[in-house]
Parts: sequence; structure tokens; C-alpha cells
Amino acid sequence: MPEPLPEAFRHGSRVSLWSPGMTASETKPPMQSLPIPQLTLVLGGARSGKSRHAEALIEALPAPWTYIATAQAYDDEMRERIAEHRARRPAGWETVDAPLELAEAIAAQPAGRPILVDCLTLWLTNLILGEQDTAVAREALIAACERVSAPLVLVGNEVGLGIVPENALARRFRDEAGRLHQVLAARAASVVFMVAGLPMRVK
Repeated sequence: MPEPLPEAFRHGSRVSLWSPGMTASETKPPMQSLPIPQLTLVLGGARSGKSRHAEALIEALPAPWTYIATAQAYDDEMRERIAEHRARRPAGWETVDAPLELAEAIAAQPAGRPILVDCLTLWLTNLILGEQDTAVAREALIAACERVSAPLVLVGNEVGLGIVPENALARRFRDEAGRLHQVLAARAASVVFMVAGLPMRVK
């Protein structure tokens, strides 16, 4: 008979690491608790509280902080959303706009300064609509994340939980976003999924 699953894995937040047929020796021990991991991925749906949670993680650290924004203000609604985000951030934030050159923006930040990227979804949208090579951009982003010397929080929209999109462009975007999130989640020390303003620790 296989070894019984340890108590910590049966009732802890890491239960998803176990699957039938695995023994206790094949499971990983829970990650040590840290104030904020070096790389954190925060995912969730629209208006799930992703940005607020990510900002709170960074603001728990000494200022100054860098906010790398990937949005482009194409219309009044987007301009209003950008203004809302800026207005709620306290002093101590420096905003850097990087709708396309995200890896370069991360690499250019001063050593030791906490960084928030909001968001991966708009960055990926900009790449696709701009007919950029998403695979090359993704690898550059991963390399920049691996080299960063400060806490880095990335925010992204989880778009793969609904129905299959009816058009090819939307399906491509969904698939690209899923691949990006998987690769980053594999490298992140912490992954959080936001539901109705509540953080669920996934990793």
C-alpha cells in the first residue's frame, strides 16, 4: 500500500501538489513563510482585486517602489481607469510606461527597488495587436524576471475559465495568456489567485 499522505498536505494549502499514486516521499514540503517572495504572480478575473492586492504586497516594503504600467490610453474609458489607478496609489510610487518593452523596463530599475507590473494581459494584447513575436518577448521577460534583485510582483487576468472564444484572434490570445501564466508560475516563488477581493494561495 502507498504511504498515507502527511497531515500537512491533507489539510494545508498545498494539497493540490498531491495526486493519486503519489507517496509521501514524492511530495514537496510546504514553502517557508516569507514577507514577500522574490517573484510573485497574482492572477484573477476582472475586478477581482488583483491590482489592489499586488499594490499592498509591494507597499509592505520600504519605498520607493516602481509601478510598470502596460496600458495604453486609446479611449476615454481606458484613460479613466488609468487615472483611477494612479489616484489611489500613495506617494512613493514611480510609474514607468512599458506597453511593449516590458523586459527592458524591468531590467532598467535600480537594484533592490520593489517592482510591480500591471498587467501582463494588456502587455500581451499590445504584442499581438502590434504583430510582435510573442515567444521572443516571453523569453525576454522570463530572463528579466530571473535576473531581478528585488521583489517583483506580476499581475495578470485569468481568461481561460470561460467559454471557448468564437474567433481565432481571441482564441490565440487565450492560449498565449495561458502559456505565459504557466511559464511564469513555474518560476515564481508565490502564485496568488484572487476571488472577490480575497487572495487564494495557489503556490
